[in-house]
Amino acid sequence: MRAACLQLQVEPCKIEENLSRALQMAGSALAKGAEILVFPELFLTGFCYEPSLKPSSFAGECSHYSSLDIFRALAEEHDCLIIGSLRSGRQNLGFCLNQSGLQLRSKIHPFGRELEHFDGGDFISPVATRWGQVGLEICYDLRFPEVARSLALQGADFLVTVAQFPALRQGQWRTLAMARAIENQMPHLACNWASGGGSLIIDARGRVLAEAGFEQTAILADIDLADRDLFRREVSCFADRRPEVYGRWDAERSNP
Repeated sequence: MRAACLQLQVEPCKIEENLSRALQMAGSALAKGAEILVFPELFLTGFCYEPSLKPSSFAGECSHYSSLDIFRALAEEHDCLIIGSLRSGRQNLGFCLNQSGLQLRSKIHPFGRELEHFDGGDFISPVATRWGQVGLEICYDLRFPEVARSLALQGADFLVTVAQFPALRQGQWRTLAMARAIENQMPHLACNWASGGGSLIIDARGRVLAEAGFEQTAILADIDLADRDLFRREVSCFADRRPEVYGRWDAERSNP
Protein backbone atom coordinates (compact mmCIF):
# COMPACT_ATOMS: atom_id res chain seq x y z
CA MET A 1 0.00 0.00 0.00
CA ARG A 2 1.26 3.44 -0.90
CA ALA A 3 1.38 6.10 1.82
CA ALA A 4 2.09 9.82 1.64
CA CYS A 5 3.26 12.24 4.32
CA LEU A 6 2.05 15.71 3.32
CA GLN A 7 4.53 18.11 4.90
CA LEU A 8 2.23 21.12 4.88
CA GLN A 9 3.06 24.73 5.75
CA VAL A 10 0.66 25.35 8.65
CA GLU A 11 -0.19 28.98 9.43
CA PRO A 12 -1.82 29.51 12.86
CA CYS A 13 -5.45 30.69 12.61
CA LYS A 14 -5.42 30.88 8.78
CA ILE A 15 -7.86 28.06 8.19
CA GLU A 16 -8.80 28.80 4.58
CA GLU A 17 -5.17 29.08 3.48
CA ASN A 18 -4.24 25.86 5.26
CA LEU A 19 -7.24 24.07 3.77
CA SER A 20 -6.41 25.19 0.25
CA ARG A 21 -2.82 23.94 0.54
CA ALA A 22 -3.94 20.68 2.13
CA LEU A 23 -6.39 19.90 -0.66
CA GLN A 24 -3.87 20.72 -3.37
CA MET A 25 -1.25 18.46 -1.80
CA ALA A 26 -3.79 15.68 -1.22
CA GLY A 27 -4.87 15.76 -4.86
CA SER A 28 -1.29 15.54 -6.04
CA ALA A 29 -0.51 12.58 -3.76
CA LEU A 30 -3.68 10.74 -4.82
CA ALA A 31 -2.71 11.23 -8.47
CA LYS A 32 0.56 9.44 -7.64
CA GLY A 33 -1.28 6.44 -6.24
CA ALA A 34 -1.37 7.21 -2.53
CA GLU A 35 -3.96 5.27 -0.51
CA ILE A 36 -3.00 6.74 2.86
CA LEU A 37 -2.66 10.51 3.33
CA VAL A 38 -1.02 11.79 6.52
CA PHE A 39 -1.21 15.47 7.46
CA PRO A 40 0.72 17.27 10.25
CA GLU A 41 -0.67 18.01 13.69
CA LEU A 42 -3.54 20.56 13.73
CA PHE A 43 -2.99 21.11 10.01
CA LEU A 44 -6.11 23.25 9.52
CA THR A 45 -5.88 25.65 12.48
CA GLY A 46 -2.35 25.36 13.80
CA PHE A 47 -1.98 26.20 17.48
CA CYS A 48 -4.45 29.07 17.24
CA TYR A 49 -5.28 30.72 20.56
CA GLU A 50 -7.18 33.73 19.24
CA PRO A 51 -10.32 34.67 21.24
CA SER A 52 -12.51 33.77 18.26
CA LEU A 53 -11.16 30.23 18.40
CA LYS A 54 -11.54 29.61 22.12
CA PRO A 55 -12.77 26.12 23.07
CA SER A 56 -16.42 27.28 23.10
CA SER A 57 -16.23 28.07 19.39
CA PHE A 58 -15.40 24.43 18.70
CA ALA A 59 -18.63 23.17 20.25
CA GLY A 60 -19.98 22.18 16.85
CA GLU A 61 -16.98 19.92 16.32
CA CYS A 62 -17.93 17.75 19.27
CA SER A 63 -20.69 15.93 17.42
CA HIS A 64 -20.04 16.11 13.69
CA TYR A 65 -16.54 17.55 13.20
CA SER A 66 -17.79 19.64 10.29
CA SER A 67 -14.31 20.97 9.49
CA LEU A 68 -13.60 17.51 8.04
CA ASP A 69 -16.60 17.42 5.69
CA ILE A 70 -14.52 18.17 2.60
CA PHE A 71 -12.12 15.38 3.58
CA ARG A 72 -15.05 13.00 4.05
CA ALA A 73 -15.94 13.66 0.43
CA LEU A 74 -12.32 13.10 -0.60
CA ALA A 75 -12.17 9.77 1.25
CA GLU A 76 -15.46 8.68 -0.30
CA GLU A 77 -14.41 9.60 -3.82
CA HIS A 78 -10.94 8.07 -3.71
CA ASP A 79 -11.43 5.27 -1.16
CA CYS A 80 -8.43 6.50 0.82
CA LEU A 81 -7.44 6.79 4.48
CA ILE A 82 -6.83 10.32 5.76
CA ILE A 83 -4.92 10.87 9.02
CA GLY A 84 -4.24 14.08 10.94
CA SER A 85 -5.34 15.95 14.04
CA LEU A 86 -7.88 18.63 14.87
CA ARG A 87 -8.96 20.70 17.83
CA SER A 88 -12.22 19.96 19.64
CA GLY A 89 -12.78 21.79 22.93
CA ARG A 90 -9.81 21.03 25.14
CA GLN A 91 -8.73 18.02 23.09
CA ASN A 92 -6.12 17.68 20.36
CA LEU A 93 -7.71 14.78 18.52
CA GLY A 94 -5.84 12.53 16.15
CA PHE A 95 -8.18 11.13 13.53
CA CYS A 96 -8.41 8.38 10.94
CA LEU A 97 -11.04 9.06 8.27
CA ASN A 98 -12.15 6.79 5.44
CA GLN A 99 -15.32 5.58 3.72
CA SER A 100 -16.31 3.68 6.86
CA GLY A 101 -16.31 6.80 9.01
CA LEU A 102 -14.23 8.75 11.51
CA GLN A 103 -12.24 7.40 14.47
CA LEU A 104 -10.53 9.61 17.04
CA ARG A 105 -7.62 9.34 19.49
CA SER A 106 -6.53 12.12 21.84
CA LYS A 107 -2.97 13.37 22.18
CA ILE A 108 -1.68 11.84 25.41
CA HIS A 109 1.00 14.40 26.30
CA PRO A 110 0.31 18.12 25.71
CA PHE A 111 3.56 20.09 25.72
CA GLY A 112 4.46 23.39 27.37
CA ARG A 113 1.92 26.14 26.70
CA GLU A 114 -0.46 23.54 25.24
CA LEU A 115 -1.30 22.54 28.82
CA GLU A 116 -3.18 25.83 29.20
CA HIS A 117 -5.48 24.88 26.34
CA PHE A 118 -5.53 21.09 26.04
CA ASP A 119 -6.07 18.10 28.31
CA GLY A 120 -4.18 14.86 27.71
CA GLY A 121 -6.01 11.75 26.60
CA ASP A 122 -6.59 8.89 28.99
CA PHE A 123 -6.39 5.78 26.80
CA ILE A 124 -4.17 4.33 24.09
CA SER A 125 -5.41 1.94 21.41
CA PRO A 126 -4.89 1.30 17.68
CA VAL A 127 -7.48 2.32 15.08
CA ALA A 128 -8.92 -0.51 12.98
CA THR A 129 -9.03 0.20 9.23
CA ARG A 130 -9.03 -1.95 6.10
CA TRP A 131 -5.39 -0.93 5.61
CA GLY A 132 -4.53 -2.46 8.98
CA GLN A 133 -4.42 -1.41 12.62
CA VAL A 134 -3.11 2.16 12.79
CA GLY A 135 -1.03 3.15 15.81
CA LEU A 136 -1.62 6.90 15.96
CA GLU A 137 0.34 9.30 18.16
CA ILE A 138 0.70 13.08 18.18
CA CYS A 139 3.95 15.08 18.29
CA TYR A 140 5.27 15.14 21.89
CA ASP A 141 3.95 11.57 22.33
CA LEU A 142 6.92 10.52 20.17
CA ARG A 143 9.26 11.17 23.11
CA PHE A 144 7.43 8.59 25.25
CA PRO A 145 8.29 5.08 24.02
CA GLU A 146 5.50 3.68 26.16
CA VAL A 147 2.92 5.05 23.71
CA ALA A 148 4.29 3.34 20.61
CA ARG A 149 5.06 0.13 22.53
CA SER A 150 1.53 0.01 23.93
CA LEU A 151 0.16 0.40 20.42
CA ALA A 152 2.47 -2.33 19.11
CA LEU A 153 1.52 -4.75 21.89
CA GLN A 154 -2.15 -4.15 21.07
CA GLY A 155 -1.57 -5.20 17.48
CA ALA A 156 -0.83 -1.99 15.57
CA ASP A 157 0.38 -2.82 12.06
CA PHE A 158 2.13 0.49 11.48
CA LEU A 159 2.83 3.64 13.46
CA VAL A 160 1.79 7.15 12.42
CA THR A 161 3.06 10.30 14.13
CA VAL A 162 1.52 13.66 13.19
CA ALA A 163 3.52 16.60 14.50
CA GLN A 164 4.62 20.20 14.67
CA PHE A 165 8.15 19.46 15.85
CA PRO A 166 10.38 22.57 15.64
CA ALA A 167 13.33 22.81 13.26
CA LEU A 168 15.56 23.44 16.29
CA ARG A 169 15.05 19.82 17.36
CA GLN A 170 14.91 18.23 13.91
CA GLY A 171 17.82 15.92 14.70
CA GLN A 172 16.02 14.58 17.76
CA TRP A 173 12.83 14.19 15.72
CA ARG A 174 14.65 12.02 13.18
CA THR A 175 16.35 9.86 15.79
CA LEU A 176 13.18 9.33 17.79
CA ALA A 177 11.13 8.53 14.69
CA MET A 178 13.64 5.90 13.61
CA ALA A 179 13.89 4.46 17.11
CA ARG A 180 10.13 3.98 17.39
CA ALA A 181 10.15 2.03 14.10
CA ILE A 182 13.17 -0.10 15.01
CA GLU A 183 12.24 -0.98 18.58
CA ASN A 184 8.66 -1.90 17.62
CA GLN A 185 9.61 -3.53 14.30
CA MET A 186 6.89 -1.79 12.35
CA PRO A 187 6.69 0.85 9.61
CA HIS A 188 6.48 4.45 10.76
CA LEU A 189 4.89 7.36 8.90
CA ALA A 190 6.24 10.44 10.69
CA CYS A 191 4.65 13.59 9.26
CA ASN A 192 5.94 16.96 10.44
CA TRP A 193 4.90 20.46 9.39
CA ALA A 194 7.03 22.31 6.82
CA SER A 195 8.45 24.77 9.38
CA GLY A 196 10.05 21.84 11.22
CA GLY A 197 10.71 19.63 8.22
CA GLY A 198 12.20 16.18 8.06
CA SER A 199 9.10 14.05 7.56
CA LEU A 200 10.01 10.38 7.23
CA ILE A 201 8.63 7.08 6.01
CA ILE A 202 10.56 4.26 7.66
CA ASP A 203 10.13 0.50 7.27
CA ALA A 204 10.09 -2.09 10.04
CA ARG A 205 13.83 -2.72 9.61
CA GLY A 206 14.60 0.95 10.26
CA ARG A 207 15.37 1.79 6.64
CA VAL A 208 14.36 5.27 5.51
CA LEU A 209 12.14 4.87 2.44
CA ALA A 210 11.46 8.58 1.94
CA GLU A 211 12.56 11.76 3.69
CA ALA A 212 11.66 15.42 3.28
CA GLY A 213 13.78 18.51 3.64
CA PHE A 214 12.51 21.75 5.15
CA GLU A 215 10.15 22.85 2.39
CA GLN A 216 6.45 22.20 1.85
CA THR A 217 6.44 18.86 0.05
CA ALA A 218 4.92 15.39 -0.08
CA ILE A 219 6.90 12.17 0.31
CA LEU A 220 5.53 8.79 -0.78
CA ALA A 221 6.58 5.19 -0.24
CA ASP A 222 5.12 1.70 -0.28
CA ILE A 223 4.47 0.06 3.10
CA ASP A 224 5.13 -3.69 3.15
CA LEU A 225 3.55 -5.47 6.09
CA ALA A 226 4.68 -8.87 4.81
CA ASP A 227 8.30 -7.75 5.11
CA ARG A 228 7.55 -6.53 8.62
CA ASP A 229 6.32 -10.02 9.54
CA LEU A 230 9.42 -11.58 7.97
CA PHE A 231 11.72 -9.30 9.93
CA ARG A 232 9.91 -10.10 13.19
CA ARG A 233 10.64 -13.77 12.57
CA GLU A 234 14.29 -13.00 11.82
CA VAL A 235 14.73 -10.91 14.99
CA SER A 236 12.24 -12.16 17.57
CA CYS A 237 12.13 -9.14 19.90
CA PHE A 238 8.48 -9.52 20.81
CA ALA A 239 8.74 -13.24 21.52
CA ASP A 240 11.84 -12.61 23.64
CA ARG A 241 10.34 -9.90 25.84
CA ARG A 242 10.43 -10.45 29.63
CA PRO A 243 7.72 -8.14 30.97
CA GLU A 244 7.81 -9.84 34.38
CA VAL A 245 11.26 -8.29 34.89
CA TYR A 246 10.75 -4.83 33.40
CA GLY A 247 8.70 -3.46 36.28
CA ARG A 248 10.99 -4.82 39.00
CA TRP A 249 13.22 -2.37 40.85
CA ASP A 250 15.48 -3.61 43.58
CA ALA A 251 16.52 -0.66 45.79
CA GLU A 252 19.19 -2.66 47.59
CA ARG A 253 20.89 -3.82 44.39
CA SER A 254 20.80 -0.34 42.82
CA ASN A 255 22.28 1.29 45.94
CA PRO A 256 25.21 -0.92 47.03
